[in-house]
Amino acid sequence: MPHEEHERTVAFAEIAFGQIRALGQPATPRNFEIWYNYATGYNQALNQTVNDTLSNKGALSEADLEQIYNDYIAPTRFGDRMDAVNGRVLDEISQVIATIDAAAGSATSYSNRLKLANQELAGVHDSEALHGVIERMVQGAKEMELNNKKLEASLASSRQEIEQLQQNLEAVRTESLTDPLTTLANRKLFDNALVKGIAQAKERNEPFALLMADIDHFKSFNDQFGHLTGDQVLRLVALAIKQNVKGQDTAARYGGEEFIIALPNTALQSAITVAEYIRRSVMTKELMRRSNGERLGRVTISIGAAILRPGDSAQLLIERADKCLYAAKRQGRNRVVCEADAGPAIADAPLRTRVA
Repeated sequence: MPHEEHERTVAFAEIAFGQIRALGQPATPRNFEIWYNYATGYNQALNQTVNDTLSNKGALSEADLEQIYNDYIAPTRFGDRMDAVNGRVLDEISQVIATIDAAAGSATSYSNRLKLANQELAGVHDSEALHGVIERMVQGAKEMELNNKKLEASLASSRQEIEQLQQNLEAVRTESLTDPLTTLANRKLFDNALVKGIAQAKERNEPFALLMADIDHFKSFNDQFGHLTGDQVLRLVALAIKQNVKGQDTAARYGGEEFIIALPNTALQSAITVAEYIRRSVMTKELMRRSNGERLGRVTISIGAAILRPGDSAQLLIERADKCLYAAKRQGRNRVVCEADAGPAIADAPLRTRVA
């Protein structure tokens, strides 16, 4: 059986590398994991998405691969890790219960010994017998004290372990809601925050703004300098966003080179100001290749800004911000465009067909 398992898994690995080779993709651990899962055929939804994408586009872009990984592999991995931590917590709780049971048994035994000693004292008539009873009582007290110390040590150790496991569990939960490359929120966290933020804005009658940002010419930059430098660009933009948002704002990597920022209790003009700070912050940073210090130039971003309207759903607000971003690309990139700037034509602008 072990030999058969070896042959089977090696065959899956060869298929995965064959797909990576055939499509000219980087042989990264993420890509290998996607194609290994594809080769096994166990994840039918993943296979269907891959097949549909290849059928429609003829290739899988970096954004496609990342989306597939986030949708079909990452949640499972985080779930497995959370299950493992939860399992360890349950084991530790069982250990605590066993320790308490043992302590309860010791306490009962000690109580019985005290009762017996009390009965013996009632019948004692000489000093020697009294001395023997007292010695047994002292010995019992010492044993009880020793058991209590062991109990305290065991409970203290279990408490430390449970606290550490709780921290691990919180870290896993946080990681499951965070984009690993940029450490911004991921799409799952953002979508939930957006729905809650819109509901709260309507309830309190407060403004609510949304920014959508996209890195200009990112594909060309990625193709020219490679994915590692492309990752550096994504981190640079994420850093500029982090430096210009408040505690109540939620910023996320929304997929590929696209970012989205929810701004609760923020009027449109204030949102535009935030967007301009982010745009300028990105534009002023010069990229360098870490390996040799080569200067690679600067990148820019385009940003669309929209404000919540009565009757808006999360999807409608996103669509308007997306159309403003499309308008910013059409107007020359490296700019912020809001609904007022985009004009009436924004209503007819297509979604997801903008230039890079």
